[in-house]
Amino acid sequence: MLTVNFSCLMSSVNLIFNIFTMKFVWFISYVFEGLLLIIFLLVAVAFFTLAERKILSAIQRRRGPNVIGLFGLTQALSDGLKLFLKERLLPTRANSLLFFFAPILTFVLALLLWACLPMGEGLVFIDMPLGVLYIFAISSLGVYGVLIAGWSSNRVYAFLGALRSTAQIISYEVSIGFILVSILVCCGSINLSLIVERQREIWFFIPLFPSFIIFVVSILAETNRHPFDLPEAESELVSGYNVEYSAMGFALFFLGEYGNIIAIRVLASLFFFGGWLSPTWFSFFRIPGIIWIALKTLFFICFFIIARAAFPRYRYDQLMRLGWKVFLPLSLGYLIFSSTLLFLSDGLVLYFRV
Repeated sequence: MLTVNFSCLMSSVNLIFNIFTMKFVWFISYVFEGLLLIIFLLVAVAFFTLAERKILSAIQRRRGPNVIGLFGLTQALSDGLKLFLKERLLPTRANSLLFFFAPILTFVLALLLWACLPMGEGLVFIDMPLGVLYIFAISSLGVYGVLIAGWSSNRVYAFLGALRSTAQIISYEVSIGFILVSILVCCGSINLSLIVERQREIWFFIPLFPSFIIFVVSILAETNRHPFDLPEAESELVSGYNVEYSAMGFALFFLGEYGNIIAIRVLASLFFFGGWLSPTWFSFFRIPGIIWIALKTLFFICFFIIARAAFPRYRYDQLMRLGWKVFLPLSLGYLIFSSTLLFLSDGLVLYFRV
C-alpha cells in the first residue's frame, strides 16, 4: 500500500513539474518574441525616419542628413540617444500621473497592434481568428493616449490639438471600417492570414479599386500624415497635443506614431496587395514571402513620403468635409454595391446549377 501511494505521489510530482516546465518555457518564448518585436519596431522606425528625411531632401534639392555616420546612416540613432539623455520636464499645472501615462499608453498600443500582423505564411506573433476586430479595437484605443496627453498637460494648445486629433481619427475610422467590411464580405473571413490567402487568384485592389483609393487617403488622415497633419500644425498649435513633452515622453509618442504608420502600411499591403503572395508573373521565382510584404510596404511608405512633399496642407473644415460628406457616403455606397453584386452573382450561380 505504501509503495502504491509513493508511486502515485511521484507521478503527481512529475506531472506538476512537467506542467510548470511547459508554462515556463512558453512564458520565456513569448518574452523573447516580444523583445524581438520591440527591437524590430525601434529599428524600423529609426530607418523610416532616415528614409523620409533622405527622400524629402532629394525632392527639395538639398543634402539632408549626411554628417553623422556613413552618408548619415546613424543620424536616427543619434537622435534617439539625444532624446534619451535630455532632461524630462513636467509643466507646473499638469496632472503628473496622466502626463507620464499617456506616452506609455500610446507606445504600448502601437506594440499591441503589431502582435497579430502576419509577415509571412505562419510568420505571426499571434494568429488570431478575429484579427480584424482586434485591429479595430487597438486602433480605437489609440485615441485615449492622445486625449489624455492633451488634457493632462493643462495647456490650451495641447488640449486643442488633442481635440483635433481625436475628431480626425474618429471621422476617418468610420470610412476605413466600411472599406474593411467590404473586404470581409468579399473573402468571408476576419482572419488576416485567410484574407491574404483569398487573394491568390486576384489582389483586392483590382475589384475594389474605388475602396482602395478611399482607404489610401483615409489612412493618411488616420495617422496624421501630411497633407492631413492638422493636429500638429506648427503655424497655429505649435505641435499640438505633445507640445509640453520632451525627452523620453516625446520619444515614446514619436515611436508610437511612426510604429502605427508602418503597421497601417503593412495592413494596406495585406488587405489590397496580397500580403506575402508574389505576383502571378513572378510565381516561378522562389522569393520568401517576407521579402514581398516588405517591398509592398516600402512602396506605400515611399508613396506617402512623396505625398508629404507634393501636396499642401488642408484646412480643418476641408478635412472634416472630406471625411463626413465625401468618403463616408462613397465607402458606404460601395459596400452596398459590392454586397449586392456578390449576392446576385451567388444567386445566378445557384440558379444555373439547378
